[in-house]
Amino acid sequence: MGNYCYGKHRNQIDPSPSPSPSPSENLIGEGGFGCVYKGWMDEQTLTPTRPGNGITVAIKKLKTNGLQGHKEWLSELNHLGQLHHPNLVKLIGYCLDGENRLLVYEYMPKSSLENHLFTSVSSALCWEIRIKVGVEAARGLSFLHNSQQQVIFRDFKSSNILLDSQEFNAKLSDFGLAKAGPTGDRTHVSTRVLGTEGYTAPEYLATGKLTARCDVYSFGVVLLELLTGRRALDKTKVGVEQKLVDWAKPYLGDKRRLFRIMDINLQGRYPLKEAYLVAHLACHCIGEVKVRPQIDEILAILELLPLSKSKTKLSTQQFLLDPYSFCPLRYKDCTSNSRHSSLSKPINSNSKPS
Repeated sequence: MGNYCYGKHRNQIDPSPSPSPSPSENLIGEGGFGCVYKGWMDEQTLTPTRPGNGITVAIKKLKTNGLQGHKEWLSELNHLGQLHHPNLVKLIGYCLDGENRLLVYEYMPKSSLENHLFTSVSSALCWEIRIKVGVEAARGLSFLHNSQQQVIFRDFKSSNILLDSQEFNAKLSDFGLAKAGPTGDRTHVSTRVLGTEGYTAPEYLATGKLTARCDVYSFGVVLLELLTGRRALDKTKVGVEQKLVDWAKPYLGDKRRLFRIMDINLQGRYPLKEAYLVAHLACHCIGEVKVRPQIDEILAILELLPLSKSKTKLSTQQFLLDPYSFCPLRYKDCTSNSRHSSLSKPINSNSKPS
């Protein structure tokens, strides 16, 4: 792949010749940023090695044309060079050599969540792994939102959730569109609308006002993908079925009809109570921004799964009547248009289900 230079985080080192085969043989992905290649390097010296020797890495090469691409490269370098968490992909090094701009990451052998959900050659993910991926992706997002300087991911989607070879551990990747959150008394960041169609929060599309709750909306869309096995946007379909949110939302609050949108690849092998819970969470994530929960609230509930192992006791009848009566939060019907948030209301064990 030519002469590349690698460095730990912000520390660049001199270029070293790479003995790798032609780039096409190691191409593992391509996107708006550029191409991603599989490579190998010495773990100690961080210099390229022959295929199969040293550690395996993923090398993202920036397209040489366009100022926006350079800005995204810098954004990713700055964020991943400073932020470290088990559910964020690890940045090993970078290259800035003439027009060459590379980022070198740990290699995630099981590719992206998108590939496993929507590529026919991939085996279908079982329910337990889908929940595990959702929980770990939420942990990564929670870390970003609660950092000393809040980070808004702005492009949360299934293709940016990568999976490793050890029990499908999930890590967030691609921080090119990440943005520092509001500070002081500011409630939002005003910025040019960027993101991926189908995942972008409607209030951000309409106003350009970016908040952490825009990421929560995107997280809700990914929950819908995990439930249904459908893409956020599928232009091969017609009418309301093109956009996953519009198609799925009428079913999310109806326990009798939810099965109609569940991924057929699950073959009915999922706990009904857990499916109802995830559906309700997704519905609140994609709801109105004023009553949309924070990612920490969503994570606290997802971490109760599987319900069969949860310390919280819950009868089937109680859950079917009020799926959230066992949680530290109380939600109203997620399909209603109520503008009054019920997230902060304590549970009253004597009250009737909503």
